[in-house]
Amino acid sequence: MPQEVIVTCAVTGGHANFHKHPDYPITPQQIAESCLAARRAGAAIAHIHVRDPETGMRSGDPALYREVVARIRDAGSDVLVNLTTSEGARFVPGDIDPKTGGPGTTLIHPLQRLAHVEELLPDICTLDVGTFNFGEQIFVNTPAHLRTMAARIRELGVKPELEVFEPGHIVFAKRMIEEGLIAEPPMFQLCLGIPHASPATPEVLSVMQGLLPDGACWGAFGISRWEFQIVAQCVSRGGNVRVGLEDNLYLAKGEFASNSQLVERAVRLVREVGADIVEPSRAAELLGLSGR
Repeated sequence: MPQEVIVTCAVTGGHANFHKHPDYPITPQQIAESCLAARRAGAAIAHIHVRDPETGMRSGDPALYREVVARIRDAGSDVLVNLTTSEGARFVPGDIDPKTGGPGTTLIHPLQRLAHVEELLPDICTLDVGTFNFGEQIFVNTPAHLRTMAARIRELGVKPELEVFEPGHIVFAKRMIEEGLIAEPPMFQLCLGIPHASPATPEVLSVMQGLLPDGACWGAFGISRWEFQIVAQCVSRGGNVRVGLEDNLYLAKGEFASNSQLVERAVRLVREVGADIVEPSRAAELLGLSGR
């Protein structure tokens, strides 16, 4: 039986590089339309952040998530909705008092980070398993906060996508699985190439894959020029893949991409090595999603 591959499209992200792209999805309508186009191109999962329509900067406003999800559902799409919970985790030490957050700090209570998940009950939401240097900021996910979020996500019946940026994050994720906070089968996303975190290399991918628990449903992504290298390496190792404008703005040097074009290229790569792209219904089965 051919290998089955789930394609995720991360349509907009929370980075500040959006201004470099001439047609970047910013408004809820644009984000929803990008999700629908990615589905038509072959993606089974749409990974969603939202942005302030006025400034383009990342946002955690539940009303924006509400509109995006409503537009997707009203369109009758079967794409699996994956909402980020990363907003509210950044810390920048103050210049005078480093114990006090300076400009750029967004740190909030962990349950506040789930407000839109509580309301909208998506198929999947992210759970970023660990604290690390995210570029020039600190991305704060303490064990206590993670346990609080994991327990509530499980109560809601939403599938957590365990985003891991370092090998140690996998170690702690396995601890939460042992503690009964994460339902089987766990869903892992290996996040590679983030500045000051794990590089997008075959060696690091191999190490992180080797740490995964038996039976895990896993995938990986590489940002920027590593995006399709990691797609190819994931498929060769039996994993799922993720592409999208959150991770990479270009099809080729100087040629801006759309989300659907990135998905189309990933689909071609997967099929060229003899693997099958799965539909959302089959992805739900593989991920153990209830109610799908």
